[in-house]
Amino acid sequence: MLPLYAMLFVLIVYFIGDLVASLTKSLVPSLFTCSVLFLLSFWSGLVPNTLFVDSTMAVFGPTIMTMLLVHMGSMLNLNQLIQQWKTVLIGAAGIVGVAILLFLVGKPIVGEETVLVAAPPISGGVIAGLQMSKAAEAINRPDLQLMASLLVVIQGFVGYPLASFFLRQEGRKVVEAHRQGHVFEEIEDVEIVEKPSIFKLPDRFRTANYYLAKTAAIAALAVFLSTSSKSIVTGIGWLDVLLHLDANVLGLIFGILAAHFNILERQPLVKGNSFGLGMATLTILIFMGLANAQPQDILSLAGPLVICLILGAIGIIILAGIMGKILKVSPWMSFAIGITALFGFPGTYVVSNEVASALAANEEEKKVILGQILPKMLVAGFVTVSIGSVVLAGFLSNLLVPGI
Repeated sequence: MLPLYAMLFVLIVYFIGDLVASLTKSLVPSLFTCSVLFLLSFWSGLVPNTLFVDSTMAVFGPTIMTMLLVHMGSMLNLNQLIQQWKTVLIGAAGIVGVAILLFLVGKPIVGEETVLVAAPPISGGVIAGLQMSKAAEAINRPDLQLMASLLVVIQGFVGYPLASFFLRQEGRKVVEAHRQGHVFEEIEDVEIVEKPSIFKLPDRFRTANYYLAKTAAIAALAVFLSTSSKSIVTGIGWLDVLLHLDANVLGLIFGILAAHFNILERQPLVKGNSFGLGMATLTILIFMGLANAQPQDILSLAGPLVICLILGAIGIIILAGIMGKILKVSPWMSFAIGITALFGFPGTYVVSNEVASALAANEEEKKVILGQILPKMLVAGFVTVSIGSVVLAGFLSNLLVPGI
């Protein structure tokens, strides 16, 4: 196809995915709708399987990935993460639970390479899926590349009902206590205040290219340090893996710190008028594995997919529950915090509001329920999807492909 025609088709599919997600309040993720439409289009011959390459979007996606992680880091509120340290630890424990149970139970069943590829997408979202898809491609395993894509697409169908169930149990306890006169301590809402950069350039000089250049410079530093770290060879396998810093993990960390210390403005790619197109090109990498996938390929992955998702969810619940017990956080809230790894924002917001609306008899009760669950769920979603899964993917991709 001509590049513009191919890009038009891709963007129309994206729009339909967004529309379905909006109409279903995110219960049917846009990635799922898009995947189904792309597969049907390939299988019916409506579009060639070179669609993504023809669109030229696949070329730009890997280049902008680290920049997008710097952007995502700039959106995270370091003060809020510090304030809700219990939520952070519970979310992190859930991710560790995914890895532990997959390796202990899943590895003998589906194989080491399969669990290495599966753990990060189950623990997070698009970025983690992209990292493991890239690693699977590097070891010439198109089946695992497809599996990484499918896990990102379907994990929400496990995560949403579980989160809703857990939050309903927590919400019932909260509203019952409120009706009996218990006064809950309010969770402080730590606002992200936009402060001018320490560079203090006049407004007329802060053009779109200014924001893009700053973001690219921080991303380039992350890539440089990552590349340099891979020249360190100790001869000790696990130590080499730890020392080989992942560029995407560094990009995320640098974005958090740069925004916190006013070196980088919040959401720089939005200010640079590039976030929408950047995400569109990056997301295309998730669907690359679908281009040559046949129905039998997907059927052959059904067993490993189900096994990994079930084990991952169980691992999250066990470890998040244990950490919650240690930190004296209720089991239901701990389970809900951990399970955010399977969908993240905006699902964390949508599910919390739906549960509060269903349980509350009036607006006051709804406000009380939301006050106890929503801040924790929002922070948990960022910790698991935006931070934890990216760190896990950086570590496991190095195990799968040393020096990637």
